[in-house]
Amino acid sequence: MAAALKSTPSFLQLKKPETHFLVRHKPIIISTRRFVPMASLTAIRSLGIGETFSNLKKQGKVALIPYITAGDPDLKTTAEALKVLDACGCDIIELGVPYSDPLADGPVIQAAATRSLARGTNFEAITSMLKEVIPQVSCPIALFTYYNPILKRGIEKFMSTVKDIGVHGLVVPDVPLEETGVLRKEAVKNKLELVLLTTPTTPTERMKAIVEAADGFVYLVSSVGVTGARASVSDRVQTLLRDIKESTTKPVAVGFGISKPEHVKQVAAWGADGVIVGSAMVKLLGEAKSPEEGLKELESFTKSLKAALP
Repeated sequence: MAAALKSTPSFLQLKKPETHFLVRHKPIIISTRRFVPMASLTAIRSLGIGETFSNLKKQGKVALIPYITAGDPDLKTTAEALKVLDACGCDIIELGVPYSDPLADGPVIQAAATRSLARGTNFEAITSMLKEVIPQVSCPIALFTYYNPILKRGIEKFMSTVKDIGVHGLVVPDVPLEETGVLRKEAVKNKLELVLLTTPTTPTERMKAIVEAADGFVYLVSSVGVTGARASVSDRVQTLLRDIKESTTKPVAVGFGISKPEHVKQVAAWGADGVIVGSAMVKLLGEAKSPEEGLKELESFTKSLKAALP
């Protein structure tokens, strides 16, 4: 992705069709030795996103929010990855719906979406997988999706579908505040928490309006540009966090460019309520020698991030 996040209506891209490619592969068998077979599980009731932040605040803790792309390297691995992340103590999980024109994503997540689509991943397959997995995890799941996949299915139908499978939240990065009215209405109707994003270039008054409309938490983009690992987190994040917290008591989570334990430790020290780690996790799963190896590396990395947080 070559475009930077913007906070103007011109960022909304609705005309490009989704592109899906179907490539047949032999099924990959993922070991599930470490997890209880689904047949012996009873449904786990996870708290909502806002409730999760509230509980963590009472304990003086900061939320770890990983992001992975659905279907990379395949949906079986995604299902196991969700369970690994939950078992490692993640507090909320963002699951990316692969899209052919991911404007807010850097090269790592773009490549993951391309691989996922090439394997035939689609929204129906993702929801089918989540219907089986969500009852097995204790933390809430938020879908990260662009607007076109929502429009394609119809906003009402999309919202009711994700509600019915147990999704708690929604992040739609390419919809400016002025265009979120219908989304917010349907989200409230379906008890879904619609997370909104603010960036370093968002004017103060507009930031206040975004914060007021956000549900679940406020997503603070840490840098200008796209997702992707960076060497360090800009000191400006500390100022941005202070400015947002002067305008709201809602939790604020920082994302984009956070990829190391020292990053999450620093952002937490600056006062963030949550830390979002995406590209680093996506890279582990997408570039591993095998799905099993990717899951092992994901577990180890997630534990290191969790240990760095209060």
